[in-house]
Amino acid sequence: MITSKDNEIIKNAAKLVKSSKHRKTARQFTAEGVRICCDGVRSGYDPALFLYTAGAKKKHPDAFDEINHVSEKAFEVSETIFERLSDTKSPQGFFCVFKILDKKKNLYRINKQGTYAGLENIQDPSNLGTILRTAEALGIDGVIMSGDCCDIYSPKVVRATLGGLFKVNAYVIDVDTAKELLKNTNSAVLDMGGSNILKENIECPILFVAGNEAHGVRDEFVSLAKKVYSLPMKNGVESLNVAVATSVAMYRTV
Repeated sequence: MITSKDNEIIKNAAKLVKSSKHRKTARQFTAEGVRICCDGVRSGYDPALFLYTAGAKKKHPDAFDEINHVSEKAFEVSETIFERLSDTKSPQGFFCVFKILDKKKNLYRINKQGTYAGLENIQDPSNLGTILRTAEALGIDGVIMSGDCCDIYSPKVVRATLGGLFKVNAYVIDVDTAKELLKNTNSAVLDMGGSNILKENIECPILFVAGNEAHGVRDEFVSLAKKVYSLPMKNGVESLNVAVATSVAMYRTV
């Protein structure tokens, strides 16, 4: 059992929870909770590290065996240590470190006949997590994000996806690559003054792009897109939450 907060394994795990920079450098991210850890394993992500409490092992024996069987390293930790690592109010006693899969190198393989959500400069982890979760639920072929979006592997995003992160094809790309995709695909953006997305016939395949919570899609992307759509609103409401708006757009493509 690991009981010291100064243990190098614990110090590294804690750093992965808190630091986006360290996650990128280490090429690893964390997941916490029975369901999310199991979803990772069932999606083909073998944990580089599995930390658990004695209570969690006793309460969830089948889940413990499933995760422990494929983990490179596994250690029992004290309740005190687990609470230090936990990013939730009610820890379940399962904590995994997974290797980041570099999907960007497979971007050229995207299905040209598929449906994709594009995200530009999304900053709220809850919004990003909700969009990824909805994309999984609808069977969207992938989510393509600009590099200035919030960290897809932050604990808040991982938790908000409810395991969807492991199942959705997600790509992080630079601005120049985004421009090329907008030019060479049936692209559309969500922006003010566009056609009513609820009444238009949406032609698929399509790349739907939604933008920053405060500023929307950058003008340069709007000018490159083949079409502009908007959501009609009443009672003086100017805009919807980006996760809600993107979810509506994705529903219109399935």
